[in-house]
Amino acid sequence: PFQNTLSTFQLKGSDIRAALENGLSQVEEGGGRFPQVAGLKYSFDRSKPAGSRLVSVEVKEGDAFAALDPEKTYSLVSNNFMRGGGDGYAVFKDKGENAYDYGPGLETVLADYLAAHQPFKPYTDGRIAEVAAAPEASPSAAPEPEAAAKPAEGGTAAPAPEPSAEAAAAAEGPRKHVIVRGDTLWDLAQSFYGSGTEWKRISSANGDPAPRALEIGRELEIPAE
Repeated sequence: PFQNTLSTFQLKGSDIRAALENGLSQVEEGGGRFPQVAGLKYSFDRSKPAGSRLVSVEVKEGDAFAALDPEKTYSLVSNNFMRGGGDGYAVFKDKGENAYDYGPGLETVLADYLAAHQPFKPYTDGRIAEVAAAPEASPSAAPEPEAAAKPAEGGTAAPAPEPSAEAAAAAEGPRKHVIVRGDTLWDLAQSFYGSGTEWKRISSANGDPAPRALEIGRELEIPAE
């Protein structure tokens, strides 16, 4: 990590929301300000204009999550670069209260954490979710009257065939996933298909990215099962 120090401060819920919107404002460009979080989870819609991409924000309270309260004051932990307004997070500098920017260095915090969690196993827990854009509504033609099924003489009409499982799966279409820190193609295949050995399906659908250097913030297409 960079040689920054740990910072603690307090911020109102409405300002936390503004900070997250800043982090999402350059997602289509792969901007380095994309917000990685802990202790809260959020969903966003990249098709919306910058400043209005957040769909939902929830904060962990005890063992459960509750909707972010815009008027409540929350305690935050970041680094002194971002707390000082870096990467566009001016709201941290302008609205942060009771700030302390002289905690231990991030390299020390990281080393201590890894030493206390051996062997370290990266994982994802769904803190960040991208919501697919709703398709634009188009005028529909008036439905044509249904033709009555006429049974053959001396018999009954055959029932309509049931759609196959393959057709139903195809109708679902591919899904989307935004890469977050710690993601691997193996873990994504395990999550979406139930088996990490299916990772090549995701890789092939996205131009075979380097498995050990996935670009955080990039949207992946997850082929339908």
